[in-house]
Amino acid sequence: MVDSPQSISVEQHLAGILAEIGPLAPGEVPLADALGLTLAADVTALVDVPGFDNSAMDGYALRRADVAAASADAPVRLTVIADLPAGTAENPRLEPGTAARIMTGAPIPDDADCVVPIENTDEGTDTVTVFTAEPGRSHIRHAGDDVRVGDPVLAAGRTLSSRDLAAAAAVGCRALAAHPAPRVAVLSTGSELVAPGEPLSHGQIHDSNSYLLAAAVTEAGGIPIRLGAVPDDADALRAVFETYAGQVDAFVTSGGVSVGAYDVVKAVLAPLGSVRFGPVRMQPGKPQGFGRWIDGTPIFALPGNPVSVFVSFETFVRPALRRMRGLTELQRPLLTAVAETGWRSPAGRAQYIPITVAEPAGREPMSIRPASVGGSGSHLVASLAAADGIAIVAEDVTEVRAGDTVAVRLVTS
Repeated sequence: MVDSPQSISVEQHLAGILAEIGPLAPGEVPLADALGLTLAADVTALVDVPGFDNSAMDGYALRRADVAAASADAPVRLTVIADLPAGTAENPRLEPGTAARIMTGAPIPDDADCVVPIENTDEGTDTVTVFTAEPGRSHIRHAGDDVRVGDPVLAAGRTLSSRDLAAAAAVGCRALAAHPAPRVAVLSTGSELVAPGEPLSHGQIHDSNSYLLAAAVTEAGGIPIRLGAVPDDADALRAVFETYAGQVDAFVTSGGVSVGAYDVVKAVLAPLGSVRFGPVRMQPGKPQGFGRWIDGTPIFALPGNPVSVFVSFETFVRPALRRMRGLTELQRPLLTAVAETGWRSPAGRAQYIPITVAEPAGREPMSIRPASVGGSGSHLVASLAAADGIAIVAEDVTEVRAGDTVAVRLVTS
């Protein structure tokens, strides 16, 4: 893609990104490493679950006929011939008038058709007295009650949870076909940036963008490689791309993409001809870049102001990372909210303004207000901590009034 001075809409820019981004190739991943990944192939049961008839209770396995008439007034006494813990391979023969003490999960002897819970007995070990009959309640889990070999267990496309991994393990899977988490190098650009906690000289600021981006990558299901701040030096920035290309699945940069004299990201990438820089009709976040490094690694070049970085990541990078992960639902849900207070919106640009959900929580429809009294200014980084989401105001709307309905994407869920 080549540089163009003509502005495009948010939808056009996102469509151009997603047209060039596909799922990362799946591989076999051990269960212990698969949490949070996207399943790439359906999972079917390799074994029956349960694999054998087993006891659902601690109690006594016996013949139902032997205790059919048992009651508190007329208990039945049986001889205990075996003690069966979970995991035993024993299968004792039960003659009429005998029972086996059995623990939950232990295999049911072939001759037993009933388990009497221990609380309905005198808990004997040589003999056991049974005080109740068990009509219609065998307390036996039968083989295949849950799933049988070949039954569907997990469908491709789901994000693997702890419950999914347990289900896969139970049906005999030691590994799953899954899309890997994208490895993403994130960096800030600007000679004015210093590490948080370092003393500031006149004109310097702390680098917050690389921390924001690294954390956002993690929240989006990726693996961040935070490279910190790179000065406004073309050779230094070019060296970063050359070093990490081939080791990561994407780069995300912040800063250096506008029309300034020191916009180093644009200076390094625009001559490649594979990265498009141009204005997107949004506020904040107007200067955007996207394309590929020489080896084909995608590069998301975001503006430098922190609120612009936050909005740009949510709007463009997060959906792309979710596609890399093999997911089909790329965006957070678009909800409807009511403005508690009014604010202005720029003509001809879609406004993406960080908002706070007003109290009381849970109100329908929810009430929102700008997260900062300064509105959607791209430099208002401290207000991001108060942001519950982003309100999206259309290009042709110049004012939101109190009581107006507004489209919102929450970022706290």
